[in-house]
Amino acid sequence: MLCGAVVEALGGEATAEVKLPRTLPEHTGTTALEGFLRNVLSVSCLSETVAVGLIGAERLEMPQGPLRELLSEIWADEVGHARFGWRVLQENLPGLDSAGKTRLSLYLRVALRHLELHELEHLPLRSRPPAAGAALGLCSGADARVLFYETVSQAILPSLEKLGLAANDAWAARESADMVLARAQ
Repeated sequence: MLCGAVVEALGGEATAEVKLPRTLPEHTGTTALEGFLRNVLSVSCLSETVAVGLIGAERLEMPQGPLRELLSEIWADEVGHARFGWRVLQENLPGLDSAGKTRLSLYLRVALRHLELHELEHLPLRSRPPAAGAALGLCSGADARVLFYETVSQAILPSLEKLGLAANDAWAARESADMVLARAQ
């Protein structure tokens, strides 16, 4: 809704194809708590933390004005979503036994690989908006990719390690995006 308002304010027509939301994985073979934490980890801790970094950087590049105020509102929502996930994970992780924590650490390989593939797909390397694009919150795909990897290495992995999950091992053991994409073709 907010993005549509921006499009219309710039003279465009806000239209969108609304699809049914994807269902969250059920994570069969795990406890209800473990399945819940897998979803919280993927959605809030990983994806929302990346969104905080990317939107925050775009916001800082924009001049003061209504668009920056709007992006600041969106960014604040993302911050809240990420904080919620990290708090839920921190409060509920002690409820998992040792085997559950090990499985959650192994699941991180899948979650981090999926996160990387998703972000690389949506951050085109060749995207170079015109200089005036910064006023609209547009950024270079290459710069955004650098920020993505910095967010993972400097914010996400250390935070997961502090909670006792083997995040560094999971990141190192994930399949590279290039290998996954090559197999898909």
